[in-house]
Amino acid sequence: MAALKRVCRFNVWIDPAFDERLRAEPDIDLQVGDLQGPEDKLRALLAQAHVFHVSPARNELPLRWHVSDALLAECPNLLAVSSGGAGFDTVDAAACTRAGVAVVNQVGGNARSVAELAIGLMLAVSRKICVSDRLLRTARGFTRESLMGHEIGGATLGLIGIGHTGRAVAKLARGFDMRVLAHDPLLPDAEIRSRGAEPVDRARLLAESDIVSLHCPLDDTTRGSFDARAFAAMKPGALFITTARGGIHDEAALAAALTAGHLAGAGLDVWTPEPPPLDSVLLQLDTVVATYHTAGVTHEARRTVAAWGAEQIIGLLRGETPPRLVNPEVWPAVLERRARLLGGA
Repeated sequence: MAALKRVCRFNVWIDPAFDERLRAEPDIDLQVGDLQGPEDKLRALLAQAHVFHVSPARNELPLRWHVSDALLAECPNLLAVSSGGAGFDTVDAAACTRAGVAVVNQVGGNARSVAELAIGLMLAVSRKICVSDRLLRTARGFTRESLMGHEIGGATLGLIGIGHTGRAVAKLARGFDMRVLAHDPLLPDAEIRSRGAEPVDRARLLAESDIVSLHCPLDDTTRGSFDARAFAAMKPGALFITTARGGIHDEAALAAALTAGHLAGAGLDVWTPEPPPLDSVLLQLDTVVATYHTAGVTHEARRTVAAWGAEQIIGLLRGETPPRLVNPEVWPAVLERRARLLGGA
């Protein structure tokens, strides 16, 4: 009889497709831990788990349950950590590699949703949609001309990063006849062109773009990279859009660039922290359209990500190489540990 494969997740919201798929597998035991319950029960679940499916939302998951060296030391049977999203902000991937634990995510599963919101933010800021909505609900005596904005059609769009989401943004932007530039140090120029953008260095992108949109990960190379100097290098009157991660842009520096009039507006889906405090300077500016890290939060994206996550876990526990493996160098060690824990080749 095959060994029982144990998967653990906590009771944060997830599309039902995840639980339904895993519970259809007779040799998988899915356990859902209650974050409001006793800590020792969660520790016991993780101690037995072969896979921990973890929320990627760093401000929603208590720090105690972020995947770190300390947590991994309490999980002797763990073969893999599965992020419930495209990112893995709550997972120390290097610590997992040291522990012989695979890290998988669902990158690409919400790319269309994030791309659509990025374009939506461009339209909302450029056409003053939110300002118009607020005024129409609360005031009279203003003119339509006072709400006059700009078309995004024909504008130059600069993408910082052209991975799954950036490529989807480039495709949508072409529908608006936008000229698309991209800077992505991880990709060769030919690949950037194949994804629908003109490869340029960062300085040229900032100088020429009417709209700059971030689609890069938050890591040591990008943290704080959009600071006062970067905003000053942007084209006067340009728009700044981000659906990437809070921490890549300096919020105080952005507020200063907007208040000074150097930048005409910003569309912000990500913050540090999330949600931002109500007295945030950026939230007081009519030139800012703000959303609450919802770019990838659609029914379609959440269902896709949940289904992908479940299928990847099932395959991983069978010994199949995961299609979205963050640390591929650890996979041989994971297979050896899997054979010891679960049996089979």
